[in-house]
Amino acid sequence: MRPVLAVLRSEIRSVGRGLAAPSSVLSKRNWWGPRDLSFSAINRGQQPQDSAPATTKPRILITGSLGQLGKGLGRLLRQQYGKDNVIMSDILSGSNANEARQTGPYIYTDVLDFKNLQEIVVNHRIDWLVHLSALLSAVGETNVPLAIRVNIEGFHNVLELAKQYRLKLFVPSTIGAFGPSAPRNPTPDVTIQRPRTIYGVTKVHAELMGEYYNHKFGLDFRSLRFPGVISADTNPGGGTTDYACQIFHDALQSGHHTCFLGADTRLPMMYVDDCLRSIAEYLVVPDDRLKLRTYNVQAMSFTPAEIAEEIRKHIPEFQISYRPDSRQQIADSWPMVFDDSGARADWGWRHNYDLSKLVRVMLKFLAPKYGKTIPNL
Repeated sequence: MRPVLAVLRSEIRSVGRGLAAPSSVLSKRNWWGPRDLSFSAINRGQQPQDSAPATTKPRILITGSLGQLGKGLGRLLRQQYGKDNVIMSDILSGSNANEARQTGPYIYTDVLDFKNLQEIVVNHRIDWLVHLSALLSAVGETNVPLAIRVNIEGFHNVLELAKQYRLKLFVPSTIGAFGPSAPRNPTPDVTIQRPRTIYGVTKVHAELMGEYYNHKFGLDFRSLRFPGVISADTNPGGGTTDYACQIFHDALQSGHHTCFLGADTRLPMMYVDDCLRSIAEYLVVPDDRLKLRTYNVQAMSFTPAEIAEEIRKHIPEFQISYRPDSRQQIADSWPMVFDDSGARADWGWRHNYDLSKLVRVMLKFLAPKYGKTIPNL
């Protein structure tokens, strides 16, 4: 069969064609992996020694690390825990991975290849697994079977590895985990979900499976439902909230943006620095403080018209027009405002960027790319 990668390399952050290894290849009990046991030793049936010394800093594997969140999270965690303790991985290789390799270890990884993932977990003595590999909302709708493979089968592989090797597992969830029957303004942590996209369906699946594995096996599973995440250092990827990134490029390059959502389409958002910080903070919250395994987080909520007006404070000639496409229907089924009071109460989540500060930092970052100088940023 023709490899998936050859067909859709540009559309996904991590996908492949391996199958899960039989459970007989794994240890029959949970254990905290010893620091000198190789994968080949496991396949020979050797058992680890429980007396292996503990480490002061976790060893972290990030899948899908070359996507919007992965690059920045890799940099942040390497600053916190040391570059050699954070293994970045993705299905991309060559020049695509050069930046990751320059700042620490990078490994080609196919999340659908269970045995390959298992080898990495054991040989690199992984303690925490941050699973970012996924097909996003708009792309997933164009290839539902592939989204099921990547978002469900890939997740099952990391979930089982986390259970077997007692890893802390973080998997991001999304605004898209809610559907039109959920309360939209605000949307609480626990409510009816019933999403209408395959991306949302797979994320609800991940939330529930993670909660079940926590209850059944004691797995330290953690997830955050993110709103639209706005970043200046990665290109928009075709998602339903990506207009909020593209609008800055268009404002600086041509002075005009054609928005694929209607002017009054309100969605929750956050700047990428707040998003990455929320992950880093959430990972170290003591387990007994967590009342939920999945929390909402957000920083602001705005419409295309509102962000355009904020941009005009710095680029008065900026114009926006509206041409809603298929993503409008998706946006109309999503929350307008996230209720993240649970995260704020249980583990102290606080955002740093509101809409005004977001616009200033995005324009300041991107203006030099287009040869522009904008005063008073």
